[in-house]
Amino acid sequence: MTNPLLSPSRPLPFDQVRPEHIEPAITQLIKDAAQALKQIADTEPQTYDQSFGALERATEKLEISMGMVEHLESVQSNQALRDAYNRVLPSVSEFYSGIVLNEGLYKALQKYAESHQTNTERLSPTQTRHIEKTLEDFRRHGAELSAEDKQKLQTVDKKLSETTTAFSQNLLDGTNQFELIVDEDRLKGLPEFAREHARQSAKEKGLSGFRLTLQAPSVVPVLTYADDPSLREEIWKAFNLRGRSAKDNLPLVVEILRLRRERAKILGFDHFADLATVDRMAKSGQAAQQFVEDLREKTQTAFDRETAELQTFRQELEGPGAPPLAPWDVSYFAEKLRKKLYDFDEEQLRPYFSAPRVLRGAFDLAEDLYGIVIEPCELPTWNSAVEGHRLVDGDGHELGVFYTDLYPRESKRDGAWMHGLIAAAPPDSHVALFCANAQPPTESAPSLMGFRDVETIFHEFGHLLHHCLSTVSVRGLSCTRVAQDFVELPSQIMENWCSEKEMLDRFARHYQSGENLPDSLVQQLLAARNFRAATSQMRQLGFAAVDLALHIGFDPESGADANAFANQVLANYSVTELPDDYSLIASFSHLFSHPVGYAAGYYSYKWAEVLDADAFSRFKKEGLFDRKIGTAFRETILSRGDSAEPMDLFKDFMQRAPDVDAMLARQGLTTSA
Repeated sequence: MTNPLLSPSRPLPFDQVRPEHIEPAITQLIKDAAQALKQIADTEPQTYDQSFGALERATEKLEISMGMVEHLESVQSNQALRDAYNRVLPSVSEFYSGIVLNEGLYKALQKYAESHQTNTERLSPTQTRHIEKTLEDFRRHGAELSAEDKQKLQTVDKKLSETTTAFSQNLLDGTNQFELIVDEDRLKGLPEFAREHARQSAKEKGLSGFRLTLQAPSVVPVLTYADDPSLREEIWKAFNLRGRSAKDNLPLVVEILRLRRERAKILGFDHFADLATVDRMAKSGQAAQQFVEDLREKTQTAFDRETAELQTFRQELEGPGAPPLAPWDVSYFAEKLRKKLYDFDEEQLRPYFSAPRVLRGAFDLAEDLYGIVIEPCELPTWNSAVEGHRLVDGDGHELGVFYTDLYPRESKRDGAWMHGLIAAAPPDSHVALFCANAQPPTESAPSLMGFRDVETIFHEFGHLLHHCLSTVSVRGLSCTRVAQDFVELPSQIMENWCSEKEMLDRFARHYQSGENLPDSLVQQLLAARNFRAATSQMRQLGFAAVDLALHIGFDPESGADANAFANQVLANYSVTELPDDYSLIASFSHLFSHPVGYAAGYYSYKWAEVLDADAFSRFKKEGLFDRKIGTAFRETILSRGDSAEPMDLFKDFMQRAPDVDAMLARQGLTTSA
């Protein structure tokens, strides 16, 4: 039987990949890639195509096949697949970390870079930037280290891959091992959709009653609506300790921090945050920390006011002797306060946000703004719930194909993400996907999304547009391969349309009657949009602060308690006191499920939020669905990848530098709040 991973064809053969294919294919592709790199090093290349172009091509098949394997392990995991993935991961990590340490390759690339300026070959600005950034990347990641330090670095990288993979797998196991079977009395307060989901979950397991899990469609309704405080507490604690239940991730967190610190020291940086940010817009860990601190100061007064208001509201409901808010009380009482202030229950929106209509709404917006067409297509998939789509330009040229995988499974990790499977150079088309974990369909209704789920779909679709609309000729600079504190701009800007009445009128319709979302609900939604905005901002800033503190100020070799250190930082951003055993970092997959991931980069969400609020102000001013503005955004941001400096791309679109006031104004905050 032909191994589908050896030479992945289009459409990608997800339905043919088996665990036994993984090790032989990846092993062979590593050998092939190593031979291609050796040829560059041995032949003293005379042209761009023979040097930096060949470098791009050398790892392309390995990149695609390993991307497929990584994806399958995250969405359709089983023990055989996991074992096969774990066996090849160290070799893949060692190979990639060894590229920049290959002395012969580095010298060959350097020699061509020095000679091309005096020969007759004419290079494009993108090719010139690729040369400069590639050599800079080689230097920053150890090309000029001694042989001894190169070996140390490869050992660290290999161990980082193994340890972060173990973290991710432990978290999935911890999430899946929990279930709580309850009777309907304990679910008092939950909306019908949540009870139906819990009933169906039990039925699928051959159980009676109602089954609660640690997946988001179960956790969020309980914490938001359950009248039983003991149920909220049980679910909150289980959710926040899921990284310590199946296996304890805290020792892995400390080891990951130690390895990252060692990596940074080998490469000449004071700490990992400086290594991670040097090629981002922030440029240093200290600058990122200062950005977070400046926003915290601008938010603190409003945050304190919101916290006091919530405690006062609880006392109004329960009397002056009401206890202080516990962490599992915050969402519950916040929802009740919102209902009181705005006469608004967000669950009233859910029947108007069926998953097919939400997807189509996002697609229609992109079609109007960017002159593209998105249509369904048949693709081999990894699960029957996955759908295929084709993205076509106005002239009929296929820009990309993509998959949508929207609902939770026990074999699928939690959260939402976009994965660029193939970053192509024109005229070839791109391949990508985005995943979510929204409320699944039931026997009686389609998937009905909460408003946050709607924003999540638009967000991940924004990443996908950034990937599929790229026209950059060099793959290494294309699509979403941009500075991490810039990459969230194309995704976060899409969320803005979800809060515009003109947009909601386009796609928000009742799944049974087909009626538009009533104006009264739209107005209530918009009025409540900034409800507890300072609290929401402080939560994100807390995540960013603890990330940077761990990668700058925590010494993993000191024997200090990483969990206590993290909780001390988070206490400054929390509405309530945190239990001593609270353990966010043991399940903080953004930071610890990948060798780099969002480590020392979680601040990027807020950094990019400044950019997206400012950029969206142009759409607000000149036309929400204006093709001219959409074309400008496509041509200056979405299509350009990393072919120019991010700040220059932003200035090309806005004709000025970014302004933080647009974000604060959108949140209902001010610089004096």
